[in-house]
Amino acid sequence: MTTTKTMRPPKAPMFRDPIHDGAADPTVIWNRQEQCWWLIYTNRRANVDAQAVSWCHGLDIGLASTPDEGRTWIYRGIMQGVEFEKGRNTFWAPEVIWHEGKYHMYLTYIRGVPSAFIGPSYIAHYTSDNLFDWTYQSILDLGVNSIDACVHRLPGGKWRMWYRFDSGGAHTYAADSDDLYSWTRVGPVITDCHHEGPNVFHFQGSYWMVTDPWDGLAVYRSDDLETWTRQANNILRDRGTRNEDGAKGGHPKVLVQGDEAFIFYFTHPERDEEYAGIGYTLEDMEPYKYRRTSIQVAKLTVENGELVCRRNEPFDFRLLPPEEASGAS
Repeated sequence: MTTTKTMRPPKAPMFRDPIHDGAADPTVIWNRQEQCWWLIYTNRRANVDAQAVSWCHGLDIGLASTPDEGRTWIYRGIMQGVEFEKGRNTFWAPEVIWHEGKYHMYLTYIRGVPSAFIGPSYIAHYTSDNLFDWTYQSILDLGVNSIDACVHRLPGGKWRMWYRFDSGGAHTYAADSDDLYSWTRVGPVITDCHHEGPNVFHFQGSYWMVTDPWDGLAVYRSDDLETWTRQANNILRDRGTRNEDGAKGGHPKVLVQGDEAFIFYFTHPERDEEYAGIGYTLEDMEPYKYRRTSIQVAKLTVENGELVCRRNEPFDFRLLPPEEASGAS
């Protein structure tokens, strides 16, 4: 007797932060202690009226977990131990990996709570045994104004980090490491346009990188993690029809599970055509409805050698344990 599995699309939005409503820059990782998937994210203070863009600063890193393969997400609080100096500081864009019995996190750090998008910014390294409590290791020597780390292993065994570095232009640079602690700068990798948030993954026989040029997500393909070719079309550029998904996708994380891949991203769901025509400057205080964000998830496929994301089409969404889904990270 054959049974047919009922399709279970994800909720839309997948998650909104219940404290400040500013969840962004999502990443997902399997919690080996709790045996469930965790969502780790930048949490901007969207529901706090503040000077200019200071609501984007002075942040804690938010945590949520799912008890049911991604159907529902429960807010769990904030990371402990990320502050390594006195005062109230800014933390963005967590990148978390598991290696040899320990979690490693690379986190964007900015001193204090600026009211404008000005540096200096750095990438800090932490380790943890449980994803809640973190031990500061160091500030990486990647250059001032580095943000948005992504880490993936090279075919030869070394680790490579891709990150945004601003040296007169917001581009993706790389650094290599043998042990995840000491990093050597490699130099520029993607310089065809200004962008942020690089994310690298292996899917359907190729390496892929998605970046956020603030116009949907740019996609690059590689056979060796060295040479990258950009595909013609950005994904998540056209507005979606799902609830809270009617805006361009921002700063993503891709999770590969066997022959499936899911892209997690955030939207400003009320930034519509009216917002685009207003012309806010960094000195203006934007209304709450334009500040708030939602986390969404969509499915990726490869068609005719290009990465495709049809965000409006229904798909079955189940986050399986790594042992049940080869390729999960």
